[in-house]
Amino acid sequence: MPATIIDGKDVADRMQVQIAAEAARFAAKYGYPPGLGVVLAGDDPASAQYVRMKSRACERVGITSVSHLMNASSTQAEVEDAIASLNADPKVHGILVQLPLPKGINEEAALRLVSLDKDVDGFHPINIGMLGMKGREPLFTPATPTGCMVLLKEAGAQIEGANAVVIGRSNIVGLPVALMLMKANATVTVCHSRTRDMKSIVQQADIVIAAIGKANYVKGDWLKPGAIVIDVGTNKVDDPTAKSGYTFVGDVEYASAVNVAGAITKVPGGVGPMTITMLLANTVKAAWRIAGE
Repeated sequence: MPATIIDGKDVADRMQVQIAAEAARFAAKYGYPPGLGVVLAGDDPASAQYVRMKSRACERVGITSVSHLMNASSTQAEVEDAIASLNADPKVHGILVQLPLPKGINEEAALRLVSLDKDVDGFHPINIGMLGMKGREPLFTPATPTGCMVLLKEAGAQIEGANAVVIGRSNIVGLPVALMLMKANATVTVCHSRTRDMKSIVQQADIVIAAIGKANYVKGDWLKPGAIVIDVGTNKVDDPTAKSGYTFVGDVEYASAVNVAGAITKVPGGVGPMTITMLLANTVKAAWRIAGE
């Protein structure tokens, strides 16, 4: 029997209705809406497109979007000044520093400057540190990993006690989602480019989070029958049958995996819509928190 499809767009749409209602309630009480500030430096077209998508999403749910757009020649001081101005703006409740920053910019120094109360992307070293500590809770968790966890619950995953394999160890997805799975009492294995016999490890997993950035890397015969698969990868590949000449595929070979997994996300339409939605949710959460509620 083919896997159940985990529809991230449907989940995101439902959540955004609730986020819009909360944003409207905040605006009615305080006279202005929640605000999200974005710092974009560089000329990466994917980052620029992502910032535009976030701006449109903010508009849909009633969140003000403030953007500081800089080019690849931006200096450390210019990036830090932009962050400082957003920190000081009382109508900006969340700050997103779009990664990656240009070469020569110290990412850690920039992220450390973001006010902890406004760290809606969850990458401040203190928030990541709290995420990694037993008995501690960060103010915010990173958007994409949080979206993965929401989709697991949507799929009915029994996370506690499950064997979970995370493929990829990036600061943006692999590391934080592994920490979140551990907090949820899963037994977690992180696979990466130096892992030996990755296939046999993945075959033991009840839950698979694929975030390695390699098109169709995980095959169907890697999966334990009935496993729940969250595919974070978005890889552009040539496709002569597509009007554009290319298409996007995940890190999991969907055609073979869908006949083995119990539930699986598609690419596109799986994790992607959840990333922006969790950022919006964190922004509204930050607005209420800063207001003292």
